[in-house]
Amino acid sequence: MAKTITEQDVSKKAGLLIDRKFTHSGKDPLDEIMYEIRKSEIAEPDGTVIFEMGDVEIPVEWSQLATDIVVSKYFRKAGVPGNGHESSAKQVISRVADTISDYGSERGYFSSVVSTKNFRDELSYLLIHQFGAFNSPVWFNVGLSYKYGIQGSPGNYAWNFEKGKAVMLEDSYIRPQASACFIQSVEDNLMSIFELAKTEARLFKYGSGTGTNFSTIRGKQENLSGGGSSSGLMSFLEVLDKGAGATKSGGTTRRAAKMVCLDMDHPEIVDFITWKMREEKKVKVLVEAGYTSDFNGEAYKTVSGQNSNNSVRVSDEFMEAYFNHGDWHTKFRTSGETCETYKAKDLMELISNSAWHCADPGIQYDSTINKWHTCKNSGRINSSNPCSEYMFLDDTACNLASLNLIKFIQDDGSFDLEAYQHAIRIFVIAQEILVDLASYPDEKIAENSHNFRPLGLGYANLGTLLMVKSLPYDSPEARSYSALLTAIMSGHAYRVSAEIAAVIGPFSGYEKNRDSMLEVMHLHESAVKEIDKSLVTENNLIQAAYEDWHEAIRMGEKHGYRNSQISVLAPTGTIGLLMDCDTTGVEPDFTLIKWKKLAGGGYFKIINQSIPKALKALGYISEAIEDIVKYALGNGTLQGAPHISMTELTKMGYRDDQIREAEEYVKKYRSIDANTPNINPLELRKSGLNEDEIQAIQVYVGGAQTVEGAPHLKPEHYAIFDCANRCGIGNRFIEPMGHIRMMASVQPFISGAISKTINVPAETSVEEIERLYVEGWRLGLKAVALYRDGCKMSQPLSNTSDEDGKNSKPAQVELKRGEKRRLPQRRIGVTIGTDIGGNKVYLRTGEYEDGELGEIFVDMFKAGASYRSLLNCFAVAVSMGLQYGVPLEKFVEKFVYTRFEPAGIVDHPNVKNCTSVLDYVFRILGMEYGGRTDFLHVQPDKQDEKNKSEFNKRRVNSIELNSQSSDNGEPSNGNYDNGMAASVAVLMGDAPNCDICGHITVRNANCYKCLNCGTSLGCS
Repeated sequence: MAKTITEQDVSKKAGLLIDRKFTHSGKDPLDEIMYEIRKSEIAEPDGTVIFEMGDVEIPVEWSQLATDIVVSKYFRKAGVPGNGHESSAKQVISRVADTISDYGSERGYFSSVVSTKNFRDELSYLLIHQFGAFNSPVWFNVGLSYKYGIQGSPGNYAWNFEKGKAVMLEDSYIRPQASACFIQSVEDNLMSIFELAKTEARLFKYGSGTGTNFSTIRGKQENLSGGGSSSGLMSFLEVLDKGAGATKSGGTTRRAAKMVCLDMDHPEIVDFITWKMREEKKVKVLVEAGYTSDFNGEAYKTVSGQNSNNSVRVSDEFMEAYFNHGDWHTKFRTSGETCETYKAKDLMELISNSAWHCADPGIQYDSTINKWHTCKNSGRINSSNPCSEYMFLDDTACNLASLNLIKFIQDDGSFDLEAYQHAIRIFVIAQEILVDLASYPDEKIAENSHNFRPLGLGYANLGTLLMVKSLPYDSPEARSYSALLTAIMSGHAYRVSAEIAAVIGPFSGYEKNRDSMLEVMHLHESAVKEIDKSLVTENNLIQAAYEDWHEAIRMGEKHGYRNSQISVLAPTGTIGLLMDCDTTGVEPDFTLIKWKKLAGGGYFKIINQSIPKALKALGYISEAIEDIVKYALGNGTLQGAPHISMTELTKMGYRDDQIREAEEYVKKYRSIDANTPNINPLELRKSGLNEDEIQAIQVYVGGAQTVEGAPHLKPEHYAIFDCANRCGIGNRFIEPMGHIRMMASVQPFISGAISKTINVPAETSVEEIERLYVEGWRLGLKAVALYRDGCKMSQPLSNTSDEDGKNSKPAQVELKRGEKRRLPQRRIGVTIGTDIGGNKVYLRTGEYEDGELGEIFVDMFKAGASYRSLLNCFAVAVSMGLQYGVPLEKFVEKFVYTRFEPAGIVDHPNVKNCTSVLDYVFRILGMEYGGRTDFLHVQPDKQDEKNKSEFNKRRVNSIELNSQSSDNGEPSNGNYDNGMAASVAVLMGDAPNCDICGHITVRNANCYKCLNCGTSLGCS
């Protein structure tokens, strides 16, 4: 380690004593596990390989996805002695653990060489066995200089102990950037704004994110000091947004991540609230003109505001005005005088309406945040990091780490408290050492980080843990259990911080803020008493929560604290995949069926491994568990399926190879439909099978994708397996308020806040979103972000199919009010047959001579059925609307994303799933007659367009459009080269495709993560 201090600077107090829990003296934990040589490969949806590295050494226990994360993201690719790059997970963990432990020893943290060695081994064990992980910048940067002598560019700042201040470094890797989360200030002058742009760029370069409250900048309604009018806040936000967009893929790590906050009394608050909603409307126009709706495409690149998460800061005073139907005044920044007056309720409705349209802005509850502020005498908390979990003083930074909760479940199902507390201690010490080991983008942040030393310890896999413990996520029992684990995490961490303070001393700002710090410690301790202990069966957890907070306060009163903050709940995007977590942060599971990546390429379907454990804990016998798992996954064979036998299929003329081919398709897509090779529903119906029987067959073969309705499973146990989304043929999911209640149960034990997005169904109203925001304030949360399914134009696997980027549309015929356009006597149109969740649906159309749509017919079920009659009446109503001049686009916008049964997998070449029959119908009509491609799951290629052009010329009779086939006669699945893409698209159809490999991403708190390459779009 390069010396940065003199010997006399080292504390003379006895250092920390580190005991071994997992490791043995004289044995390196990195050498005690089994490894294997693997290959890592990242490919785009079309199979194009964009990253490949072979002969890498990886622990046998790690999944292929974790392998791809560490190799593609965290392996150093240049400058490593030997072959030039890292080639083993041992190398990555060794450079991180060795650098931290050696620097800690140099700074006097450990009592002896033995304690230093013990710390290094325990940390290495926890990392290699996936018990925990640091935020990404640690993996990117720490140890590159110390272990390999790699030099970095100058410009970062680090604390110099000899000079007693932060100094600029000539080499940024000697003191590497290790924090993922930053909060920066900005002043009301031009130079400050562009200085912020420079420091943001430096942060983005090294893989970190930043947030700023821009309320200090005067509004466009105010004058400049030298005369003339201000260009206003929004104009500068657009400039900074473009800067972030330019660097999102220009660095060596990932896209830029930033948070923009604004107080509710700012003069331009209305423009800020509606900013992204206005831009989203522009995107809609561009998409309708033929531009791709892909998040990285031209439409989104053209508009502003797409490179940040936006939040408004709401105070208790505003909420009181809201409840009392009172006025709210915006204030000039230069004089403090009233600028404009609004009704507080109108502003809250505007926030909710904007969030309904585009998911922004979120809300940060300013008064609550500052009530729990430990350093009130040093300033207010004005902003947060990009994902809203780190909230502290301006110009500060926080390094994060997360523990994998499922690793602490023992064979008997109990929680290993001792191991949990030991891991907390090791990670807190490591994070504390990183504060001064690290460098920062400017002098002010470097000094504040040294003086206040905030940390962000958190956890991941809570949803999986609750399922294993047989606790429904949305239940009082789960909330009490989660609260206890969170209380122990923060309480024990503060206890360790006080222990470090006894050795090294408290943080520099402690004495100034002693009263406010201890006030907040007592708030945390009081919250432990509010947990309903009667709902928790593990008494040792209850006792530990009380003891940890009691000792944390006792030791803090005596020694102070080394760290001003200690914990957050981060989204754990990339590092969650590194630890092979099924669920991230505080999130529940989003699906029961997982797709496991194979080392040789491809995927196979597995059930969440917590399900068999939970079923066993509930008392189900092994045979029943096997039946339940088979129900969810399917048997993968037609043999033994209900209502049909191999003999019957043979009698129908099918050969064994044809039956096997059909089985493979149904196993992959969980559907017997017009795409199924050799067998289709029409032929099965000829044998006398009805729709229910056919669905029973396909569930038997391909699985229900849910345990709802499974044999043996008691309905009272369904809630244990509820997910954030509807799974397979099931209807159950965790309601949005269930997420709010869980957040409220753990928030009192978190120093910062919780990064989590409340996913709400497409049919959610603006009023319901407003109610969620209000309940978040009532329940004491610090921040809430919402995402309504279908609110964004961006879709997975979306790209324009037209060479010129535009779709031609026939000219609209002008009609006077009440005038009807008559259809020709001889109709032309199309008939499109499909299968939706085992139900055959036929869509027929009638056109005018110019190709405009004039009428539709929707046929389903047998004649006389009520559902069929309702669809017929609906089709008549739509047809009348079309003939009286209602634009098709209005119908498409209204009925796409409507959700009701039947729904599910669709056998259309471009639409692979739907949320209802109407959702399917208007996706097809939007594509066929409106040129819309933004809501398609598979874009037409050039040959498709050519064929479609020829197809349109042949529209003289009703033509049945069935699925396309590939050259070998097998059904084509477009860009969905495996079942994973199809299944995940059902769940997260609005997530943008990955800007690295192009695969679909899924929602992860305020951000997205890619399940193919692990890229985290804006998360740590």
